Amino acid sequence: MTDGLDLSRVRFSRTGRLIVDDVDVTVPAGALGALLGPNGAGKSTLLHLIAGIERADAGALAFAGSDLAALRRRDRARRIALAEQETHDAPELRVHEVVALGRTPHLGPWSGLGERDHAVVAESLAVLGLEPLAMREYATLSGGERQRVNLARALAQEPELLLLDEPTNHLDVRAQLTSLELLRTLAASGRTVLAALHDLGLAAAYADHVIVLDGGRVVASGVPADVLEPRLIREVWGVEAEVLAHPSTGRPLIAYSGVAAPHAVEGALDVRR
Repeated sequence: MTDGLDLSRVRFSRTGRLIVDDVDVTVPAGALGALLGPNGAGKSTLLHLIAGIERADAGALAFAGSDLAALRRRDRARRIALAEQETHDAPELRVHEVVALGRTPHLGPWSGLGERDHAVVAESLAVLGLEPLAMREYATLSGGERQRVNLARALAQEPELLLLDEPTNHLDVRAQLTSLELLRTLAASGRTVLAALHDLGLAAAYADHVIVLDGGRVVASGVPADVLEPRLIREVWGVEAEVLAHPSTGRPLIAYSGVAAPHAVEGALDVRR
């Protein structure tokens, strides 16, 4: 067991359908991990299991040596934050009020925000450049603005483990890079970060560790340069790609050349770690 995130033989079914199948995942402490896979691979469900929104049917989930299933919900929320693609519990709230919801696990039963809570909310807004939007209603924001607010709310929880579901969705290129640079900075400061991403190029450029899901199973995991190779991309995503090395960083650069011919997609991969 590491000081980071450790999942062992995790399984989860919904309405009789197996969605997460014997998943083993490790994200080292202080690392930016990327959870990759095609639509329906189980990425969002796995994040929900870690966050405690769903309960696994079997397996062990641990973070920093603690059994997550044994933690009370409040204790879990103090240590783990999940930034989802949409926030559904804040239709009429203003931006600063949505971000302040991140302080809820740290408040007493009937207490309001204290001086420190207000300071954390202000810092979270500042980090995401949201001060000009602080008084706007959340419902009036664009998709990209909402993504930034959702991340600010998660940061306001001051989590040790930060989970993100498609944090670059709806963002333009500059905002995507800014968000991932922020996640790199958070990881470097000691937080463990796991983000579900669709863009393999962004994962290759920024992640320390990548985990590839297909059909609810882990088919590969490790550093991007070892995992993101043409055969895996062809078999999991059904596209042809050439993987080059960035001339400055040495990180993988993925150049797509088209959809793979049906006979070139070999089907399910053997589980590799």
